[in-house]
Amino acid sequence: MGTAVSGLLAYQRALATTSHNISNAATEGYSRQRTLLETQNPYMLGGKYIGQGVQITAIERMQSDLVNNQLRSSTSNNSYATVLAGFAENVDLVLADETTGLEPVLESFFNSLQDVAGDPRSVPNRTVMLNEAETLVERMSQLNRVFDQQRSMVNGQIEVTVDEINQYSKSLADLNNRIVSDYTRGSAPNDLLDRRDQLLSELSEKIDVSVNQQDDGSVSVFIGNGQALVMGATANALVADHLSADRENLRIGLKTSAGNAPIDVTRFMSGGEIGGLLQTREQMLDGPQNEIGLIALNLATQLNAQNRLGLDLNGEQGQDIFTLPPVAVNAKTTNTASESPTVTISNVSELTASDYRLSYDGSNYRMLRLPENAAVALNETVPGSGIFEAEGMTIDTSAMATPPASVPASGDNWLIQPTRFANSGLEVAIKDPAKIAAAGAITAEPYPLNAGEGRIVSARAVDADTLDLSRVVLTFDGTDFTAVAEDGSSTVLVPDYDATTNTMTVALNGWEVEIQGDMVAGDEFVVESNAGNGGDNRNMLAMADIQNLRTVEGKSTIQGSYNNILATVGSQTRQAQISRDSSATLLAAAQAQRESISGVNLDEEAADMLRYQQAYEASAQVIAVASQMFDTIINAVR
Repeated sequence: MGTAVSGLLAYQRALATTSHNISNAATEGYSRQRTLLETQNPYMLGGKYIGQGVQITAIERMQSDLVNNQLRSSTSNNSYATVLAGFAENVDLVLADETTGLEPVLESFFNSLQDVAGDPRSVPNRTVMLNEAETLVERMSQLNRVFDQQRSMVNGQIEVTVDEINQYSKSLADLNNRIVSDYTRGSAPNDLLDRRDQLLSELSEKIDVSVNQQDDGSVSVFIGNGQALVMGATANALVADHLSADRENLRIGLKTSAGNAPIDVTRFMSGGEIGGLLQTREQMLDGPQNEIGLIALNLATQLNAQNRLGLDLNGEQGQDIFTLPPVAVNAKTTNTASESPTVTISNVSELTASDYRLSYDGSNYRMLRLPENAAVALNETVPGSGIFEAEGMTIDTSAMATPPASVPASGDNWLIQPTRFANSGLEVAIKDPAKIAAAGAITAEPYPLNAGEGRIVSARAVDADTLDLSRVVLTFDGTDFTAVAEDGSSTVLVPDYDATTNTMTVALNGWEVEIQGDMVAGDEFVVESNAGNGGDNRNMLAMADIQNLRTVEGKSTIQGSYNNILATVGSQTRQAQISRDSSATLLAAAQAQRESISGVNLDEEAADMLRYQQAYEASAQVIAVASQMFDTIINAVR
């Protein structure tokens, strides 16, 4: 009888546990539970042992910490890859599409240069060239707006995700507190433990986490390279703000309990949506935008320089075709110095597509190339001048040490972005088609009565700043040349001789002339302005040839550099897609593994419920029969 009663109670509890499992099956994240039964010691009655049945010793969660950790890791990887692939596909589509990409307008612009070279007097051809230049500038500006829009979306999602992480961390800290309290009362709070595991899984979608189980039942949650997000009942908050000199990109800071300024932990954040957003910004936005800006600067600088070496239809020296934007220099908000260094581009071929951080340690300046934080050599032009040369830039810090400017203090730093805003700041400076300098600046001819065989191979301007188009007569004395100007002044010129081609090169007044062939003493050559020769196309041919020069970082042509960007972005997009698909498969496998341990199988639980119900009914029937037997015996002895 006692066995039947205790069995009845056990089956009641088993039914309740099974019902609980079925209820949890509809709630994601809850673990299956099992009831642990223990046989009670029998007691002796009438010389025989009477069973006491069984009792419930514990209700245990069916789960594995190792499997849960794997699930969180798979969840984080999948969220990371999904975010990165989504943005990568957008950027790849914009850069590669003919209606939004740069390749078609670059090709059209260089074709217009060839058309002007074919007929330099044609005003319509010159007009088309300026129109194509305007189209090119507008397309670059349009691409810049696309990057800015994508960056704004990324920053917005970073803010939202940081807020969600803070909410999860507060909830986890609260659950830790409740779980520890329940453990001290001697019971395992299974539902709270399930809820905490679910929150950890949801948190792992936002950022990669490391979870450490504590002896009191609480968990410590770490992010990045060991930054504590949750410690027992305490949650540390993240903040998304402009924590550096970068005015565009939000950084992620960790608030401290001391109430000091947040610690910038952006470089440590990885995995989950946050990791995907940060990687998107660095890899798919900052990198390509800087590289396209570098293309814009190379194209505009090279064309400006070449146009200034020629003559326009009015016979005047050419001017800049494009107006270049200034180099962006932003000071960190906590800087002591009120001024920023002045940065100009000195050699565009040495310029890279990187951002830089210039910092002051109290006595010296140092510069890092971002994002890899590689040290860059600063070469001071004159000791003590405060003017440095580095990677195609001139960095002038001298004004910061001159009153009324405040002197920089140790820790002051500035973000230098030479190419980031080149796309949006580039403008076409020339509006008059006649101002296009298609003709060469100088012309040179030998005197008809020369006794030697020297002939002019090339006559061109080489330095627009010192170019003087005054008439000069060159007289060969058998070794050197004497240059006689119109005012009668003379200069002895020592030529560069190339024995292989039997060519002498002389330079003066910003121009250079190559003379090939045997000459005799007394031979003369006249160098003068090429004004009035509107049909000359030498300078325009040189401008058109910029299409074939490896000017970008000294390695790539203008169009080749853009094709490299397309190839890199396309490759990264494909890798992100593969990672997204593979991580989804791994996530599904991790979920299936967890479900095999912790998940509730409705068919199995329903079968158990029927079995326990039948056992319960059988035990109840035993009790009923035993009751009837006792009644019969009692009635019989009366």
